[in-house]
Formats: sequence, C-alpha cells, structure tokens
Amino acid sequence: MPEISRFYGITIYMFYNEHNPPHIHVKYQDFEAVIEIESGKCSGKFPVRALRMINEWISKYKTELIENWNLSEKRSQINKIKPLN
Repeated sequence: MPEISRFYGITIYMFYNEHNPPHIHVKYQDFEAVIEIESGKCSGKFPVRALRMINEWISKYKTELIENWNLSEKRSQINKIKPLN
C-alpha cells in the first residue's frame, strides 16, 4: 500500500487495482478509514478535526488524486502528493 502523503500525524495511502469509486485509505493514531475522493464519504471511525484536514487536502489536490487513481488502476507507479500546510 503506497503512502502518498503524510501531515499532522495523518498518513494517506492508495492501493493498486482497487474497486471503484476512487478513494484513499487514511490512518491517524489508532483510527483507520476509507474516504471517497469525489464525495468525501468516510467509511470508518475518524476524529472530526483530522477528517476536516483530510477533506481540505482532498479539495486542494483532487486532480492529483484522480491522476494517481488512474495510474494505480494500470499498476503504474503513483506519485507523492504535497502535505497540507
């Protein structure tokens, strides 16, 4: 599971050849969740404050995330994405 970004203790991953809709996997402390890139729908328990930061990051880098999703479907190397500042 390639790590694509890390900020404020949050680690963001994207698996290769995953099911639709496009999504990311996130970890923070003992919490794990899956978040859809387009809708922001979260599956799993996650602290609200951390989830807000992730949603802000997704909004900022949505184009890069979709590009990574397309690369992962082809099993091509995905790119790191800048952290939230």
